[in-house]
Amino acid sequence: QVQLVESGGGVVQAGGSLRLSCAASRRTSSDYAFTDLLFGWFRQAPGKEREFVSAIAWSGTPYYGDSMRGRVSISRDNAENTVYLQMSSLKPEDTAVYYCAASPRKYYARPSHYDYWGQGTQVTVSF
Repeated sequence: QVQLVESGGGVVQAGGSLRLSCAASRRTSSDYAFTDLLFGWFRQAPGKEREFVSAIAWSGTPYYGDSMRGRVSISRDNAENTVYLQMSSLKPEDTAVYYCAASPRKYYARPSHYDYWGQGTQVTVSF
């Protein structure tokens, strides 16, 4: 089991920035280590499907979805077992619950690729 806890969401004005964090922990030594995992960020607005935002492989290779490309940057701190999503130039349409997810596999763009999910953090962008 891998537990993921997101933080950093909140209310921000259009054009502003936020940095989301995802802290990962494992229950036992037999569970996946942080460096074994690929991490992704998804978002879900009311009435819409969960949408891929970004992912980062164990090697640090980043991947970005079309929805926020050029406005987000993903990083990971393997010493702190934490993944970050830096978001800038936020728009009202970026309002959603943002979820962190983890996978021991290399595929990253679909929710079904992930085994572990956090509870989500709300991001609200006002006009």
